[in-house]
Amino acid sequence: MAQGPLDFMDMFKSFGDQLKLPQVDTSKIMEQHQKNLEAMAKSWQAMASGATEIANKQRAIFEATVRDLGEVVKDYKPGGDAQEIIAKQSAFATKALEAAIANTRDIAELVQKSSAEAMKIVQDRMQESYEAIRTGLEKK
Repeated sequence: MAQGPLDFMDMFKSFGDQLKLPQVDTSKIMEQHQKNLEAMAKSWQAMASGATEIANKQRAIFEATVRDLGEVVKDYKPGGDAQEIIAKQSAFATKALEAAIANTRDIAELVQKSSAEAMKIVQDRMQESYEAIRTGLEKK
């Protein structure tokens, strides 16, 4: 009687038996892959959270800029004193420059924070994997 086709795992096991390879614990391999996937999901979640924070900061910057421009336009009086106009424009330019520097720093910090958090998750998982491999090798 002809035997039906073996599934891949049975063929692999049979091949390993023939070569006298050590037994492979597939459940442990699957467990490690599951942990890898969970770590990647957490890493992506950290990056997405950081992107949301950055988008919120950019929206706040835009709203503040529109508000400041509205005040400048509201205070503008055509034909006023030239020195007063220059002083107001200078004050606005200084305020805008200071805000741009502070906002750039804030956004850079948000990017660094979310990137570092995501990378730490991946590094921690890599360390766990390394420890599991090392422990497995030490037992043999």
